[in-house]
Amino acid sequence: MQTILVGIVILLIVVVGILTFRLWSYRKQTEHIVEELSILAEEDTNYRLSSCCAVGKTEEMIQKTNQIIARHRELERKLKKENTTYRESITSISHDIRTPLTSAKGYIQMLQTKDVSQEQKAEYAAIVEKRLDDVTGMLNLLFEYARIEAGEMVWEPELLNAGNLFVEAISMFYDDFVKKGCEPEVEISQSPCHIWGDKHAFVRIVENLIKNALVHGKGEYRLSLIREKEEVVLCVSNRTDSIEEKDIERIFDRFYTTDQSRSRKTTGLGLAIVKKFTEKMDGTVEASLADGKFAVTVRLPRMRQP
Repeated sequence: MQTILVGIVILLIVVVGILTFRLWSYRKQTEHIVEELSILAEEDTNYRLSSCCAVGKTEEMIQKTNQIIARHRELERKLKKENTTYRESITSISHDIRTPLTSAKGYIQMLQTKDVSQEQKAEYAAIVEKRLDDVTGMLNLLFEYARIEAGEMVWEPELLNAGNLFVEAISMFYDDFVKKGCEPEVEISQSPCHIWGDKHAFVRIVENLIKNALVHGKGEYRLSLIREKEEVVLCVSNRTDSIEEKDIERIFDRFYTTDQSRSRKTTGLGLAIVKKFTEKMDGTVEASLADGKFAVTVRLPRMRQP
């Protein structure tokens, strides 16, 4: 009997010892985690939680916490990058708008001088009108993009003859190509190219692609609308010397422009709007650069009704 009691006492001592050690370990681990969390709270660091002694579920808790910290840091990094890009974009857009306005103001002042001939007045007035048109175009793009981002665009999907709309859009730029001293190569499928989409969105896609080509292109313009088995493929390409391979991955970003001097009066929103409208109609868009020739290809599903 005495032997049994001794055994029980020894067992109790062992159990108490184990429990005491585990409690000490939990306390030690908790203090260690609190100390490291304090460091994370007070300092901007890449520090991660570590374990000083493995006990219970604390290792798993530390691992999960580190995953949450990693996601938080990634979101914070993206937010900082977007904020920086936003500030830079606002500065650039302000410059883009201010430049033609300043120019227009200068010509208006010259119009008010007495020693300006009627011929010069007509010339200056035309320049002022062109500068104001540039500003209007920029503001329209900004307004349109803001409405898209805010979800305020009214979408009216219908069965569209993309071929007819494509030809109409191209005809609007006839004078622009004449001023460039070149005639674009145009290819359109003989078979009807019907798509299910918003008329305004499709026309804007075509217009923005052509405008982008005219601004950045150096010739060899090619505009095509091809009917494939399941898709209608719209492609606009041109020779360029202002776009590099590094630009391709950012070419559809809002406010992004390859013209770092901002001398071409472009907001960097044209292709961003193309992407938004294309995706809204369940299509895809991609850009490519090969042997100095830049191309944007839009693929839209044929006759796809909701």
